[in-house]
Amino acid sequence: MKGIIGIRWNPILFLLAGLFLGNVLAGSILSSSGFTNCENNATITVNNANVQFDRSSLMVTFDVSGTSSAQQKVIADLTVSAYGNQVYQKTFNPCDASTFVGQLCPVPAGTFSAHGSQVIPTSFASQIPAIAFSIPDLDGEAILKLTAADGGQNLACIQSGVTNGQSLQLPAVTYVAAGIAGGALLLTGLSALGGGAGAVGGHSPTPSFSTVLLWFQGLAMNGMMSVNYPPVYRSFTKNFGFATGLVPWTAMQTSIDNFRNVTGGNLTANNVQYLQNATLVFTDGSSNTTSFSKRSLLFLANTFQFEARDVAVTENSTQTSNSNSTTQVTQIVHGISGYVEQLTIPQANTFMTVLLVFAIVIAAITVGILLFKVILETWALFASFPKKLTGFRKRYWSILAKTIVNLILLLYGVWTLYCIFQFTNGDSWAAKLLAGITLGLFTAVLGFFTFRIWYVARKYREAEGDVSALYENKETWLKYSLFYDSYKKQYWWLFMPAIVYMFAKGCVIAAGDGHGLTQTVGQLIIESLMFLLLLFTRPYATKGGNWLNIIIQVVRGLSVVSILLFVETFGIAQTTKTVTGIILIAVQSALSAVLAILIAVNAIITCCKENPHRKRRKAAEKLNREFDNLTPLDARNSLLIDPSDRKSSLPGYPMGPYQGSKRYEPVPNSAGPRRWGPRESVDHLVPSAADMGYSYDRSHSQDSRAVDTESLTRQPTVPDIGMPGGYAERRVL
Repeated sequence: MKGIIGIRWNPILFLLAGLFLGNVLAGSILSSSGFTNCENNATITVNNANVQFDRSSLMVTFDVSGTSSAQQKVIADLTVSAYGNQVYQKTFNPCDASTFVGQLCPVPAGTFSAHGSQVIPTSFASQIPAIAFSIPDLDGEAILKLTAADGGQNLACIQSGVTNGQSLQLPAVTYVAAGIAGGALLLTGLSALGGGAGAVGGHSPTPSFSTVLLWFQGLAMNGMMSVNYPPVYRSFTKNFGFATGLVPWTAMQTSIDNFRNVTGGNLTANNVQYLQNATLVFTDGSSNTTSFSKRSLLFLANTFQFEARDVAVTENSTQTSNSNSTTQVTQIVHGISGYVEQLTIPQANTFMTVLLVFAIVIAAITVGILLFKVILETWALFASFPKKLTGFRKRYWSILAKTIVNLILLLYGVWTLYCIFQFTNGDSWAAKLLAGITLGLFTAVLGFFTFRIWYVARKYREAEGDVSALYENKETWLKYSLFYDSYKKQYWWLFMPAIVYMFAKGCVIAAGDGHGLTQTVGQLIIESLMFLLLLFTRPYATKGGNWLNIIIQVVRGLSVVSILLFVETFGIAQTTKTVTGIILIAVQSALSAVLAILIAVNAIITCCKENPHRKRRKAAEKLNREFDNLTPLDARNSLLIDPSDRKSSLPGYPMGPYQGSKRYEPVPNSAGPRRWGPRESVDHLVPSAADMGYSYDRSHSQDSRAVDTESLTRQPTVPDIGMPGGYAERRVL
């Protein structure tokens, strides 16, 4: 079965329909999404072309303008392709009665424009399947070539695409992703407030805010490589640009343009106003093959037998069309520049955008912490507040510094990417200087903490034989735990390869911009090494944390393998690429949903269950306070009670080596009962000690002891040094 212009109903359409038709509403309009001239030495140049079809009224509205070096008759050749396959081809003469197009018979000399509307017959409109109006990001294009009727030389070539208005670049997806990240941040804060992550030796919840944010950063970075993405996957990755600091804001971009203008920047074709009027054309960086940022199915075949209505033609005039007074321009993009310019951020503004967003976030965090501090101080003047907030009140400056360092750690990978991209593509000397300073500062901060933690760990290992104090010493924990609180004690160092991993990813994507194969292979090596490290060490403190992070790493690796299929060098069919993109979207969306579910479950547990870390710490503090008040005659003295009884009273207290069923048994008395006082040590540990009034004949036979009668009459006496008032006299008195 075939639909419009010969498109077969293949499995790819069913995949698209099954995944997305439940999430988008079918429209009734198909419109062009830009064009490009594909003939270098064309004598007919099109400056503007907008075409729109309304299914409800069967109306085609068009607006075309251009220039021609001479009046001439032409032959038109129309080729339509969908998902990389040619589905329609027709050659026609605009002057023939059956395919008459007045605006092209003949093409006038000089400047010309035509705009108006026409009604197409119902017989042709009915050939357009309803699914064409609802599938997001359809992958199709049309090429119209004009050749001279006399001679056959090429006169013009126009390549265009249309859209039905449906796309996976949806604000709802961005809001949901931001909500998941916000929920993870709130859960992390509640755990810290309740004594989980903030307690000595406590661990962050799984998944933590850093896990979620780094996952979304990875999704965005997957769309920044210089490969020929399927349009549906390219649109999907744009939803996560916020995780890397890319926030579209026209006023901010205008301010950055002004800053670049006074610091050596070139705004001729690199500013936000220019970008808003440009048509983005993507290339993989290694060939001349292009693909439009918004493509969908073209159905221009047989639209030449229209019923004319309200058509206006202007020749040799500067008059422009009513619908668009600005000549459209084409912007060739790929890789990082293509990703950011889809968000209406000029490529030269990329680093400054992220820098300003970072500064705004830091300012918001600072104001929020100071405001909370003021509220607590005011509260303390009139009433007492919960003890949980006492630590925040005392250490809010250190909390602010710790928050900033944590933010630097989370953004270090994408910050490296944007700084290197600024060095290679930026045009403002001031922006390059800021990129170098901030990258050096961030690296220095992380390097300082890395050295300090390594140094402290070495000192603890030398003094105590292990690094348990990194988790048990409260002062050390409060200073440095943000780097290793998720790891087991023996794998505290894993944050070091994690920092190197983020740095390497940013370097490979930015330095390899324009070389998709190099970027993809480099990413695959990095992801594989991190996967092997996680698989063989399993460093996270909880079993769930280990499995979740290993699964995330597997998905990252498989995503890079899938992106490898998009490299134009391998010549993979467009249908295969689109199916791969759809599968990627399904897998990555499913994992994001799993993260959201885990966050919700952990939130319920945190709110309803007493935190075990806090309970253990409070019990230990109570026991320490009790034993600080011991006296020699106190019944709690360690000489009078079994230490194992005290330890077993602590919830979760680790068992000692001689605790439980394997306790020391009393030494049996092999010599039998003694008649005369305490017996001698069987092991002869103190053979020369005083006999305290008893004397035994120490021999190898236990029955050969004799009593020394002289020793029985001897009693201990106090030496008398013959001084008056001495001890003997006082005793007599």
